[in-house]
Amino acid sequence: MDKGQASRRRLLDAATVEFAAHGIAGARVDRISAEARVSKAQMYAYYGGKEELFDAVLADQVAGVLDAAPLTAEDLPGYAVRLYDAYLAYPQLVRLATWARLERSSAGHLFSAEAEEPKLQAIADAQRSGHIDPALPAADVHSMVISMAMTWSPTSLTYAATAADPDSDHDRRRTSLATAVSRAFSP
Repeated sequence: MDKGQASRRRLLDAATVEFAAHGIAGARVDRISAEARVSKAQMYAYYGGKEELFDAVLADQVAGVLDAAPLTAEDLPGYAVRLYDAYLAYPQLVRLATWARLERSSAGHLFSAEAEEPKLQAIADAQRSGHIDPALPAADVHSMVISMAMTWSPTSLTYAATAADPDSDHDRRRTSLATAVSRAFSP
């Protein structure tokens, strides 16, 4: 990793913490710059501004979750469990997405609808092959699986899990989640 890449990585890491804690409006570029040990001028040269830096942070976190939890439409229960684990590994993604909803787009797609198209196509293919109930729209299946996997996320209305919870609790949740997803979407 060259010096510029290292600086960008430090900025993304520092900005992730700052934006997750304070949102877009409350985040301070002075704190991000100081924590990353990168000048504000260099930060602006890399990302243009605070809004663009937030976009880069959110994209970086989404990429981490996508890498950790690839969609296998023929195994929606496994996908849901991988998402559960990814939310434990990337709790800041849920907070960042919540800030984006609160401060930017309170309705509609949070991420590009085009980015979801390959997943929706995979679900539709699995519906045609008999793995998923074909009576449900693929987009609804995808949204509901994500929501079910977020049941214990940092923004849960009932219980927010952390990686520090006992393994037995995580195992119970994974089993419950996989069972519920299987029952909800099996043909």
